Amino acid sequence: MKRISEKVKRILFSVLGTIFLGIGCIGIILPILPTTPFLLLAAACYVRGSERIHRWMIRNRVFGEFIKNYMEGKGIKSRQKVITLAFLWVMIIFTTVYMIENMIVRILLLIIALTVSVHILKLPTFQSAF
Repeated sequence: MKRISEKVKRILFSVLGTIFLGIGCIGIILPILPTTPFLLLAAACYVRGSERIHRWMIRNRVFGEFIKNYMEGKGIKSRQKVITLAFLWVMIIFTTVYMIENMIVRILLLIIALTVSVHILKLPTFQSAF
């Protein structure tokens, strides 16, 4: 098998990064779709595919600090944990009460929300110097 050229690898990683970034952005709106793993995957792909886009992600005012702190093992701020969990549960409860009639789907959504909540609570809490 021939070795894939560096240019082709960079293109593939950039395309994957863009796909993961798109899914992560959708996850900001949809509570059942986790945002963090996809944004981290996008950042990891951009490290290998596009230094320019990776810098943009890390410097992005919406999620840049979050990604940087997470990748450095610092975790997330307690305020972000509270906001994330509140938004998650408001959307899950709204969805299960008003949008979903199937009891199995309701239970599945609640299990997913519980699992995501446990993950968020287990993350280290980042304490800023300010």
